[in-house]
Amino acid sequence: MAERAGVSRGACQHHFPTRTALVAAAVEHVFHQQIEELARRAKGLPESRRRIEPLLNLLHDVYAGPLFTAATHLWVAAVADEELKAMLLPLETHVGREVHRITVELLGLDERDRDVRDAVRATLDLLRGLALASLLHDDTTRRRKVIAHWARTLEAQLTPKRAPRPAEARREL
Repeated sequence: MAERAGVSRGACQHHFPTRTALVAAAVEHVFHQQIEELARRAKGLPESRRRIEPLLNLLHDVYAGPLFTAATHLWVAAVADEELKAMLLPLETHVGREVHRITVELLGLDERDRDVRDAVRATLDLLRGLALASLLHDDTTRRRKVIAHWARTLEAQLTPKRAPRPAEARREL
């Protein structure tokens, strides 16, 4: 690891005295990369009420990507390693909240509404589940159908709760 980073083993051990500290730093880096990727790619979403399905596909792509795969391996390792679990839980909580916040914002919803919070949590859990399933078998056709169905369901549930975006408000006049 030290060689790959271009530093001495001593320097690496100085900054990361235990294997768990090194892994936790790597995980934190991976989680921040996931958030940055989501924010960067979200800029390409359509500015319309029909952005739910493209957003769900984007979130799934982020979850099903290599960063999520790496994080999944760490979660599995943490099941049997209490020290690693103790380091991962706060990071996972932070990232989960941040992805939730970004999703609510991108959908133009109000986080204070319990139905919104529950719907977004269910959505993120569904997408993580689909990403986990795709680790063993890529069933893109089925996944697209599930996401399209959930997008319609979510849109029907949340449309009355969404405030129109500025561009939409002008078009509706």
